[in-house]
Amino acid sequence: MAERKLADSTRERYEGIVRNHFATTRLDGLSLAKVKEATVRKWRSELLAAQVGEPTVAKAYRLLRAIFNTAVDEDRIVKRNPCRIKGAGEDNSPERPVLTIGQVYKLADAMQPRYRTLVLLATFASPRFGELAALRRRDVDLKRREIRVLRSQAEVKGGPKLKGPKSEAGKRRIAIPRVIVADLREHIEKYAEPGADGLVFVGPQGGRLRRHNFRRLWVKAKKAAGIPDDVHFHDLRHTGNEMAAEGGATTRELMARMGQSTTRAALIYQRARRERDHTIADSMSHNIESARRRPQGKRTRRRARGRGEGHAGGTAGGTAA
Repeated sequence: MAERKLADSTRERYEGIVRNHFATTRLDGLSLAKVKEATVRKWRSELLAAQVGEPTVAKAYRLLRAIFNTAVDEDRIVKRNPCRIKGAGEDNSPERPVLTIGQVYKLADAMQPRYRTLVLLATFASPRFGELAALRRRDVDLKRREIRVLRSQAEVKGGPKLKGPKSEAGKRRIAIPRVIVADLREHIEKYAEPGADGLVFVGPQGGRLRRHNFRRLWVKAKKAAGIPDDVHFHDLRHTGNEMAAEGGATTRELMARMGQSTTRAALIYQRARRERDHTIADSMSHNIESARRRPQGKRTRRRARGRGEGHAGGTAGGTAA
């Protein structure tokens, strides 16, 4: 990690993995050459048996694999990477919940008034929490119904820190639905910091928006609105992306809206949801039933007449030519 250019938040995450999932396990104290395929399989199995979440184990596995990639390809300390478990680095997270529009508004109304629009914007424009925390007045264009995402707030040991997006795709303009423009305008007038550089979302005492402090309010609002306990703030973004996909957004359009440089995340939302799939199937069923009720003789005659007209026209055209 000392020789890699890493974002502060990424460095802290890696340090946590090393501390919690390397140093306290069978990997601790082993030289690289002593770590074999069987060692990695046992290490991973023991983490899962200890009830470490699958996404966390996948992240730990990816870091271990990256370490050995450096050892094999760059430093040539060992000849072979022992991290060879197929699919072990993939995040097979359970499908996240998607809220209804009614649930979103119930949740927004249950929040403290200064955070109501935060919930609506997080859902219907789908920026990340850190991007919302870094949003400034000059980034909001109410006339064009757009927000500009140019930076994000990372929370590290020394406190909140502004940083650029992970890729150029992260810098983007996001169109917001017309129906929440009035909410955003009222919020800015009442709660945003003054001046073009003023933060749009701040705490009651003017402090920066922090995940830890906000979470208490989030949990309280969920309970008041009757929202399931396992719904996370990030699921608002997930909900908005689902809505955009159902609205007909293409993969490229979703990528642009989400600030993603690869298709992987966008394709998640392109899959047909169960409810939508049943709607499609019902529509197909209606069309099939209508076609089967239609008199077959008439359909045949119409087709025959059409073919005759087409044939005659073709002959005439050929003669003229």
